[in-house]
Amino acid sequence: MRRPVLFTNGRAKVRHEPRKVGDLNPPASLLEATFLHAQGIGQTTERRLWEAGAEDWETFLNESRGRWPLTASQRGLLTPVIEESVARLEEEDFAWFAERLPQSEHWRAVPAFGHRLAFVDIETNGGMRPEDLTVVGVFDGYKMRQFVRGVDLDRVPEALEDAAVLVTFFGTGFDLPFLRRAFPHMPLPQLHVDLCYMLRKLGYRGGLKSIENQMGIHRSNATTGLSGWDAVRLWQEYLHGRDASLETLLAYNAEDVRNMSDLLSEGYRRRTRQLLHGED
Repeated sequence: MRRPVLFTNGRAKVRHEPRKVGDLNPPASLLEATFLHAQGIGQTTERRLWEAGAEDWETFLNESRGRWPLTASQRGLLTPVIEESVARLEEEDFAWFAERLPQSEHWRAVPAFGHRLAFVDIETNGGMRPEDLTVVGVFDGYKMRQFVRGVDLDRVPEALEDAAVLVTFFGTGFDLPFLRRAFPHMPLPQLHVDLCYMLRKLGYRGGLKSIENQMGIHRSNATTGLSGWDAVRLWQEYLHGRDASLETLLAYNAEDVRNMSDLLSEGYRRRTRQLLHGED
């Protein structure tokens, strides 16, 4: 399956004149313009490749070897990786990219695997044991699914098995380690975009609700002002017979998960511009 060509001018690829990074257009799929997952290639070399016209993997492979600003050693390391990258992307082998891309650069793969995203957020009763997990929300951009302890929490692995990219807010430090403890046999080979760290590179500080406010994202009246500690309280109330508290908890969790979609969209747009143009 062919994917969009990147860095085009709308008619034909510009390949012959060296360009400044500021001349580059936002790519449709930044993954296919990524070279730093090869040994010996960092962001500085990647940027030189872009400026020399290596606008995507196809261009890099089709042009003369001597065209690119690489040493013989770099070229020898990079070429087979890019050839394999093309094949792996055709196979949608997200795990291969997850292993090779720096964690901080997993966001580049979002458009390439955009049809297999899973926004994930968990709630707990305040403890850190596997049995303290109470709710898991999973949103694929279209369908919202929520799993509740005592009802269907064991179905979480099934909900995540087809996802290529997991999107969380501070999932690196909280959600994913918790899920690994709760479901020790569940593999999590996916690419992972942690919005907390992605947005920090854009100057945003604070928790999820704070950043939502900074971006002008508003919550419903039912959940405005609620925090993680309220999620603990609501769960305890539910255990004591207040079904309405579970409804509020699920609404709170659903807004956590859905709002991450807006944060990712804005974060991807701005991180791409920052990467290509050095702008915020």
